[in-house]
Amino acid sequence: MFSSYDGLCTVGELAEHAGVSVKTVRFYSDRGLLPEASRSAGGHRRYAPEAVERLGMIRSLRGLDVSVPEVRRILDEQDGQDGQDGQDDGAGAGSALEDAVAGRLRSLGSELAALRWREAALRLVQESPPAERPGRLRLVGAVAAPPSTASLARFWRSWLPPRMPARSVTAFLEAAVPHPPEDPRPAQVLAFARLHAYVTRPCGGGGGGSCQPRAHGVAGARASAVLYAGLAEAYDLAGGELRRGAEPCPGEALDGFVDAYASTYGAHDTSAFRRVLAGRLAADPRIDRYWDLTAEVISAPGGRPEPTPGSAHDWLLAALDTQSGTTAARGGALGVAPGEGPTDAALSPGPDVPDGARAVSPR
Repeated sequence: MFSSYDGLCTVGELAEHAGVSVKTVRFYSDRGLLPEASRSAGGHRRYAPEAVERLGMIRSLRGLDVSVPEVRRILDEQDGQDGQDGQDDGAGAGSALEDAVAGRLRSLGSELAALRWREAALRLVQESPPAERPGRLRLVGAVAAPPSTASLARFWRSWLPPRMPARSVTAFLEAAVPHPPEDPRPAQVLAFARLHAYVTRPCGGGGGGSCQPRAHGVAGARASAVLYAGLAEAYDLAGGELRRGAEPCPGEALDGFVDAYASTYGAHDTSAFRRVLAGRLAADPRIDRYWDLTAEVISAPGGRPEPTPGSAHDWLLAALDTQSGTTAARGGALGVAPGEGPTDAALSPGPDVPDGARAVSPR
């Protein structure tokens, strides 16, 4: 293959055969990726014929942006397999290459997501009226690309009972924290940026002080977890009704909704209980802004809004209002909000009925 008497080649010959520069050959050789076969009397590097194939492998891997340390692991694994003289049974063969490829795919996925997000953000600014561009630029500039949901999770954790079981917390966050779409539209970027701004203000813009609802302390962590789980099932059922375009009405979803409160707080599901519960929940302070923005983030632009725990709560409260004859004002409650429990005897013997159940989200 090479013209020298011993079949070895110089740096220049190897570079010419591989179609790379001498500097590239020396770079990989200095990092131990391309071992020398020997040195000439003058101290010049000499390589065996298989160095051409090895250099081709290195270039292919680097062309896919595989890092130098990963290339070394792949080559070391290959050398180890070659040294087994055909005794390898194939178990684990190529695992370093598989890991490197999987890692690059994950990294590329993140990079592509970031690019799609930045493109939609730039289009948002470009398509905005001139007077609104500075404000929207500040909004979207405060969100990482690809966006993180960490701020949303922190917001909700401040509302949950401090000793609530981890499994219940995880189920709650899965439903309450919207994941940005992989290929967002400008309107969805704007909605997520507004959502991020909303939750990073104290108590979601509600001023200072603790975000922990007092009713959590009344019910206790375990009882709150039971309540959240029951409401999650009711919200799932109500979400199905919303997708079908059904009007609020009594049924399985409403029964589960009421039972979540009744069973958790030791009350009986009676007509009186439902009347008091409807009135209590209707008067709760709400955070509709969170759920409205969440619906914008997860829904396809121009299509029917996807159900959220907030819209499911509204549907259930309207159904409860229809059945009990109370007037339910729309709001946006989070889980349980501060306030005194109802004094109506229909709620006895249990403690306060929790306020604002919309913070409770489905699994």
